Amino acid sequence: MADAAFATIVGTLNSGVVLVAYALFLGASPTVIGILAAIPFLCQLLQAPAILLVERASSRRLISIGALFVARLALPLMAALAFLPDKNVALALLVIGETVHCAFNSVAGCSWNSWIRDLVPSETLGKFFARRTVWATLLGAAGTAAAAGALELASRGYAAAGTVFFGLYAAGFLSSLISTWQLAQVPETRMVRPAHRRSLKTLLAKPLKDSNFRRIIRFLATWQFAVNFALPFFTVYLVEQAGYTAGFVLVLSIVSQLANLLVLRGWGELSDRFANKTVLAVAAPGFIACIASMALVPELDAGARSAYLIVLHVLMGMASAGVALASSAITMKAAPQGEAHVYMATSSLITSAAAGAAPLIGGLFATFFAQRGLDFGLTWTSPDGVAQVVALSFSWWQFYFLISAAMGALALRRLSAVTEQGAVQPREMIVHVLNSARRGIRNASPVAGLRASVAFPAAALIEARRRTPMREVRAPGRVPSRTATAVARRFIRQKRAAARLARA
Repeated sequence: MADAAFATIVGTLNSGVVLVAYALFLGASPTVIGILAAIPFLCQLLQAPAILLVERASSRRLISIGALFVARLALPLMAALAFLPDKNVALALLVIGETVHCAFNSVAGCSWNSWIRDLVPSETLGKFFARRTVWATLLGAAGTAAAAGALELASRGYAAAGTVFFGLYAAGFLSSLISTWQLAQVPETRMVRPAHRRSLKTLLAKPLKDSNFRRIIRFLATWQFAVNFALPFFTVYLVEQAGYTAGFVLVLSIVSQLANLLVLRGWGELSDRFANKTVLAVAAPGFIACIASMALVPELDAGARSAYLIVLHVLMGMASAGVALASSAITMKAAPQGEAHVYMATSSLITSAAAGAAPLIGGLFATFFAQRGLDFGLTWTSPDGVAQVVALSFSWWQFYFLISAAMGALALRRLSAVTEQGAVQPREMIVHVLNSARRGIRNASPVAGLRASVAFPAAALIEARRRTPMREVRAPGRVPSRTATAVARRFIRQKRAAARLARA
């Protein structure tokens, strides 16, 4: 838990919005932004040689800790780039530092997946990752708030931007040291080893022989390409086109993280009860709808735009919690015991290639979309004149959001082909959630108990009246043992007991 929490601080201070803002400070173009966004995914291709390393090494914990320590040594070097006089050189070194950081993180991730998969029972994976992510999100939100405040001070001239970025990366490095030390305290189970060593080709081919696992990979690859075609450019869009500061964008990130935190445990329980596929079938469409809704931001008034973005990021955070949790769990659940590192690495190789290609293509096409636009509207003509009812205009990054949503719809079709034990129709899970929420609302009010205690048992009376003559016919002259009044009294007692239990 502590490792995840401090590792999340590293991510909030040294990646995502902060990294993009740092690159923009150094004069990055959309193509460079796309490259920076693609590096974490393309470095996942190093999972292939990492598999052989895990297969041959005696300790997965040693691999994880060693690789993480080397990866995080790049952070203080990246911090010093803010003071280089040549911004082009600094930008090139930033790309190199990010590559080193992500490359060794990928090696550590392959070993970590196998380590944790064998450590945690498969039937509690959902709850484990939900709890782990809750703690990570709490400290991550605190780190994001600190970064947002620092960037806001820099944007208003209270602090030098170079000094702010140096401080953020230095703080991230200190957090990474704590994270690595905490991870070193986690115990390691003994890995089940095959009788003979297998070649890399054999290792990677085995998961692909599983037809259902191939369907999972097809869905995840399409999904990753769809969402990463647009998500890396959210910060560029909000800062350069919508006119917001990087600090406000980080505030939106905090809002999304808090919304993620509020529903994460619920998503974990739902994934264990209704299966991960069902959770994905509910959460993924909501996430795609939020991406498409970003295209409407320029159409709103300045006053309503900020509120709209906050609500949108709340919904996006809630949906992303379910998608991230279920995507990871469904892949781990499909992996046999002792083979998680092979299955996870095979999945990462394919899905990461798709996710890395998306921002690269998006960055290369930035100039193309920047010079094009799409306008359409509805007008009403009357004797009083012509009134414009609806007027929409899409240009540049808005195209990315709409294209991303369309590709996300394709990914959802591929999800329907995936099979998972215990999966049900999304409607059943939605009904369960709504019924639980309704019971919670009713139990939170004292009126609910009073309503239950005075409810008129009409159905019970009708049933009693229907059955009494039948008993009298079967046993003439015998007094019925259960009259309508007795049934009504018993029903009222049951309702009162239920109401007391609900209030308790």
